[in-house]
Amino acid sequence: MTVELFVLRHGETTWNREGRMQGHLNAPLTELGVAQAVAQRNIMTGQDLSGFRVLSSPSGRAVETAAIALGPLVTEITTDPDLREVGVGEWTGRLRAELIDPTEWQVTTDGVLELYDMAPGGETLAGLEARCSQFLARLEGPHVLVTHGITSRMIRALALGHGPNVTLEALAEMPGGQGVVYHVKKGRQKRLC
Repeated sequence: MTVELFVLRHGETTWNREGRMQGHLNAPLTELGVAQAVAQRNIMTGQDLSGFRVLSSPSGRAVETAAIALGPLVTEITTDPDLREVGVGEWTGRLRAELIDPTEWQVTTDGVLELYDMAPGGETLAGLEARCSQFLARLEGPHVLVTHGITSRMIRALALGHGPNVTLEALAEMPGGQGVVYHVKKGRQKRLC
């Protein structure tokens, strides 16, 4: 894949702070989440966005982050349902601590990735990979994407050539975190500060 990307993860939400599984539901940004979006705007202000299209997940937390981080810098932000977070089925809204003992699993900045395959009625990581692969295949030209933790990891893994069949190890090796910006170009990614 040769399309240049800036990938932003939304800022912290109340559910993130509480350790809840969000999936397709929404929770509002915290004060820290708003500050993270402002920090993303400061990072993106230094980028030449000429020719870039801006796409955001339709989830409120991503739309709010996009408005804060990119609204002053671009003329149009479009939502795309393929950028929503991986679905967590019956575990939506549940506390991660109720579901597993985190000491038994590898914990990333975006939680225990195996949970997304274990969620009853959830999308699964294979389902997310299929959705993100189709999404990336239809992109033409450079894009700024505002998305979520697990979806960001999957998009970046695929853009860097880890597919098909992205492994948990490849996802876990992807750096994550809230309110961050990654630049993906020519098979390389860089976290912008």
